[in-house]
Amino acid sequence: MPLAVPISGTEHTPEQLRALAAKCEDGAQARRALAVAMVMEGKSRGEAARLTGMDRQTLWDWVHRYNAEGMQGLASRTAPGPVPKLTKAQMAELYDLVVAGPDPELHQVIRWRCVDLRAEVARRFSVRVDEVTIGRWLRKLRLTRLQPRPYHPKKDAAAQEAFKTTSATG
Repeated sequence: MPLAVPISGTEHTPEQLRALAAKCEDGAQARRALAVAMVMEGKSRGEAARLTGMDRQTLWDWVHRYNAEGMQGLASRTAPGPVPKLTKAQMAELYDLVVAGPDPELHQVIRWRCVDLRAEVARRFSVRVDEVTIGRWLRKLRLTRLQPRPYHPKKDAAAQEAFKTTSATG
């Protein structure tokens, strides 16, 4: 004979739990609240678990969370995810760097490519990432890959105009 589920969280009646479940936007939390309400009304752990689509042990675990944290304990939790490699200040600095463009004498490039930015991030922030990650960061910063056509820093505008007026197509 399975042990009865001890519910010590008595701030809600079964009717109040059902009302909270009806207003809840998280479907899994509503299902868990209904299971706890069934147990409070006297249904067995196995029957309440079967009616709400979970295992008896899972229901037992949710009752313990409800006892400890109340209705908030029945909410679905998301994992925090990995720690970002760059802080918000570093991301802002990367944004400013990309918008300003490279210095041809210092960076030895005319326009930024992901491989160039990867080297610059490694130099400035001591963070090594893949080129794909640099592309993701640029999309996150709402920067596109479209860039104006690069120009040579030593171009001669007068020679360009002279060529246009003397060429066969001009």
